[in-house]
Amino acid sequence: MLKIKEAIIVEGRYDKIKLKNIVDATIIETNGFRVFSDKEKQSLIRKIAETKGILVFTDSDSAGFVIRNFLRGAVDKSKIKHCYIPQINGKEKRKAHSSKEGFLGVEGVSDEVIIDAIRKSGATIIGEESQAQSGEITKSDLYRLGLTGRENSEKLRKALLKNLGMPSYLTTNAMLSAINCLYSLEELKSIVENLEI
Repeated sequence: MLKIKEAIIVEGRYDKIKLKNIVDATIIETNGFRVFSDKEKQSLIRKIAETKGILVFTDSDSAGFVIRNFLRGAVDKSKIKHCYIPQINGKEKRKAHSSKEGFLGVEGVSDEVIIDAIRKSGATIIGEESQAQSGEITKSDLYRLGLTGRENSEKLRKALLKNLGMPSYLTTNAMLSAINCLYSLEELKSIVENLEI
């Protein structure tokens, strides 16, 4: 079981139940979009962010990204980390049908996927030596790789996002944030070089 310093923010109670079996951490539910109008919940999240930091761990569908972006704007940037799971097709066991977009949420992915995502997010894992963020990927790197500022950049970005199992609607900044959680610059270079457009 991973002991995490930051409080983990999830969308709902089934996500919380799933994570309780994997991590020892404070876990707070946004109750989906309800967090947008719940001023008390927003205040609680801000207070916790100030004291121990937060790790946003929402689903990799469009609703998860809307909640993630809302929290990004509600909390001091230095107090928030983001944990991303890949887009994996499927449906949760408890549901009769898959989600609108057809991807597994936090509750549906394997423990291994969750542990890997947490490790790559830069979360503070108590009892393990902190992994220095070596060579964070920058916007300049994206430009050098042809992912921004070039004639075919948009096509290349979409191909990359599809290859990585990430939402095709990610902005460049959101893509950069997610990539930094999941890949090194060398890994990204290798992936881009082998992309088929």
